Amino acid sequence: MSNTLKTRDSFILDGDIGEIAKLGTQFDVIRFMKRVTDFYGARSFMVLNLPPTTSRELSANTIITNWPAEFMSLFDKEGLMQTSLVFSRLRRSTTPFAFDIDALSAEHVLPQVREIFLRFEIVRGAYFPVHDISGARGAVSWAGPSAMFTHQQMMELMYISVHVFQRLAEIRNLEVRPTDVLSEREIDCLNWTSAGKTSAEIAEILGLSEHTVNHYLNRAARKLDSVNRTQAVAKALRMGFIK
Repeated sequence: MSNTLKTRDSFILDGDIGEIAKLGTQFDVIRFMKRVTDFYGARSFMVLNLPPTTSRELSANTIITNWPAEFMSLFDKEGLMQTSLVFSRLRRSTTPFAFDIDALSAEHVLPQVREIFLRFEIVRGAYFPVHDISGARGAVSWAGPSAMFTHQQMMELMYISVHVFQRLAEIRNLEVRPTDVLSEREIDCLNWTSAGKTSAEIAEILGLSEHTVNHYLNRAARKLDSVNRTQAVAKALRMGFIK
């Protein structure tokens, strides 16, 4: 990237977009996203898979982000996923949109929720709905205390979002080694988990002990480099291991 980055009017140059295809790891993508964030005057970024309506944890659906860990923990602890206007809109639309916490009325944002976002300076910004080549849906966002984007910048960030989300999907697929192929039992357990079944219910369906089901799910999560079963199910769906 040129040292004259700040003097340019647009981040969209052939070299910049071409660079995304050369990013080899998630850490490379994170560094790239930090440069984009700085260029557009934002403070934070996030790339996530579109959470299912039953999901309660933002952290389980996040691919990469520089949002403060304390904010993520508070978001999940307070169950804000279930009442989020942002995620409700992302499920209904594929159109990019801006947000401004200050502009929302008390009817739409509770005072305690507003306080959390203001404290961590995730006040305004934009979300960009995306999908990868397999059809898996997600979103990319940028935010900050004063991150209001022009129409031109919204178009540029949408273009960047599409390329970044696809590259992250490619990187994840490359990271799955032949030795990490899921077993039949692991796939069965993930399939029933995706259907909303608990470990006890899966154990009864498959004629196994609950301990054994948890063992299969934990092993599948490790193979898929996931932090929990929710993330493992999401990744297995994206990669076609389960339907």
